[in-house]
Formats: sequence, structure tokens, C-alpha cells
Amino acid sequence: MDKQKLVIIGPAHPLRGGLASFDERLARQFQFDDFDTTIYTYSLQYPSFLFPGTTQYSSEPKPTDINIKVCINSINPFNWIKIGLQLKKLKPRIIVVRYWLPFMGPCLGTILRIAKRNKYTKIICIADNIIPHEKRIGDKSFTKYFTKSIDGFVTMSKKVLEDLKHFSSKPAQQIQHPLYDNFGEIISKEEARKYLNLNQDENIVLFFGFIRKYKGLDLLLEAMAELKKSTKYEVGTTNNEKQETRNEIKLLIAGEFYEDRKQYDDLIEEYGIKDSLILRTDFIQDSEVKYYLCAADFVIQPYRNATQSGVTPLAYHFEKPMLVTNVGGLPDLVPDREVGLIAEPNAISIAEKIKELYTLGEAHFLPYLKEEKKKYSWKILTNKIVDLANISR
Repeated sequence: MDKQKLVIIGPAHPLRGGLASFDERLARQFQFDDFDTTIYTYSLQYPSFLFPGTTQYSSEPKPTDINIKVCINSINPFNWIKIGLQLKKLKPRIIVVRYWLPFMGPCLGTILRIAKRNKYTKIICIADNIIPHEKRIGDKSFTKYFTKSIDGFVTMSKKVLEDLKHFSSKPAQQIQHPLYDNFGEIISKEEARKYLNLNQDENIVLFFGFIRKYKGLDLLLEAMAELKKSTKYEVGTTNNEKQETRNEIKLLIAGEFYEDRKQYDDLIEEYGIKDSLILRTDFIQDSEVKYYLCAADFVIQPYRNATQSGVTPLAYHFEKPMLVTNVGGLPDLVPDREVGLIAEPNAISIAEKIKELYTLGEAHFLPYLKEEKKKYSWKILTNKIVDLANISR
């Protein structure tokens, strides 16, 4: 019996970033589930004036185990018609489409409308965001146009599920964001720090990922200034004894600026915290992700607002305790005082919770992390997509 065809529409190699990594890992799971899987990715994802980073493209080698078709131009309506007609003729049983930005609404909505004319293909959307972090004119109309072409939705946060109700009454279910288990296995902190040329004896917390306003790096920088004012606080040691430390926590910032860097440099100068920071602000290649996660004591997500975060499943995979702020869907994924701590989105609270992380120590969180991460399965996601498509296997 021939395998059923399945198409994923979304970022993938040669594009870079978390969405591309997610789509490639999802394709592998569908292949394991015995679907004939192809990713349709973008030949042009964003016009250059809309892209805030240095480059949209990866320097990593192309995956050899996934069929990736580089073909969608997000701003060319003639291309949308062409791709729509290709998919209509191909007749995949399911199209899984990623939606994270209203700008993509006209392109994806048009492609999917045409593809559905075969009266066979079911279309399931993985909605990362419905209401974007940074709002622009046309957001609502673009999203309405897109959502009308969808048969069912998967979200990875309660916030997105609630936002979706304003745009669609189609079936929708929330699942946990699967683990990013495609960045390698856990390595020792000693090995990771040696690779990154970091001091083996320092207390290091990590801010990881693209730097944008909503992610709250400015709050974390202010929190580091608050920590610098502290005269002393306790740090948990591996034998569960407590010892005093004095201004010894450093912040490793690993990720590319997606907005003007000057405002952050000004804050660093104003707070006098340059010696408390380790700046690695180029794009972090997939092959190096494990070193940054494994080198840190704790992962800090000081977001001002959020739906969900791809950093959380990364931290789960590498078994790193987290601090998240009490915004959006972040606290839902981080049981307080079990896999991490929850702070309010202000510098004082973040600083106090960082101190508390060290007081409790990494060992306190590890049993909870090992147990909680079992919920974050790719198989759960693929099963949910198949269920929403209501197809027989």
C-alpha cells in the first residue's frame, strides 16, 4: 500500500532559526509515522527591509534525510497560484502549515484555497501566533483571510488558543511544544564551557535567542544591575550546603540583535554591568546550541509578553532549570519551584528569583525536569494533527 502524502508548508533549510528547526524535526516524525513527507519552504520568506537580522539563511549543511522543496515566494501572487495548483494536483492527504506572522496571510491563504479545490486535502495549521507581538496595519484582515482556509488548528499555548477564537470556530487543540531534541545530546558543563572558552568556576545564567523588545533583555540587564548591588546571597552547592557569594553571577547573552543594539549598549553603560556580561551576539548555529545550553547554570526568559517560547523546550531537553516571567503562556510550561521559578516582569522580581535559583541549586530541579520533559513528545503532536484531519490510516 502506498504511503499517504503529507506536505509541511513553513520555514526549512536553507532558512535558519527555530521555526526551520521545528519543521525539519516534525518532518522526521511524520516520516517515522510512515507518511511520504515533503516540506515546501520559502525561496523568499521576507523582503530584506522586513527582516531585522543579518541574514535569513543558514550556513549549516542541507539535511539529507528530508525532502525540502524551496519554492514559495511570499510576495509574488503569480507564485502563490502556481504553488496552489501544484498542491491541488499532488493531492497530499494533509497539508500542515505554520502561521506565525500576519504578513504571510495573503500568500498562504491563497495557496491553500487553491489546493483545497481537489476536495481531498485536509489543512491543519500550527499557530505559533495569531495576534503578533509587534502589530502592523492589516494584521486582522490578513489573519482572517488565512484562517478561512484551515480545517483545524494546533496551538502550543492557551493564549494563542484564546486569540484564535476571535478569528475561527474550526476545531482547535492545545498541546505542549515538543522537545527540541535535534540539537544533540546533553554534554557536561565542563566540556561546554571549555568549547566556549568560559570560566569553569563562574556562576553563569543564559539569555538565549533573537533579541527583540518583547523578550525583555532590558529588564534582565536592569536585574543584573540589582544583583550587582547585593552585598551577599547564598548559592547552593552540589553537596546541598550553602555558601555565600558576592557579585559573582554572570549573564551569557547568546543570540542575534533583531533591533537596534545601541539601546542595550547604552543600558549596559548606564548600569555599569559590562564586567557581569558575556556577549555572544552573533547568530547561534544549530551545531553550537548544545554548548550554550549545557554551559549555563540556569536559563532566564525575562519576557514582557509572550504566547509560548521555543527556548522552554530547549531547556527541557538539556535539563536546565528556568526562570520565566508571569506573562502569556510561559508559566503554564514551567511548574514553579519544580522545573524553575516564575518572576514578575520587572527587574526587582527577576533579580530576586535569580538569587533564589542559586539558593535552591541545580540539583533541586533536576528530578522534576526529568519527569516533566516526558510530556513533550513529537508523537503527541503528529497524532493530534492526524486526529484533527479526521483521516483513516
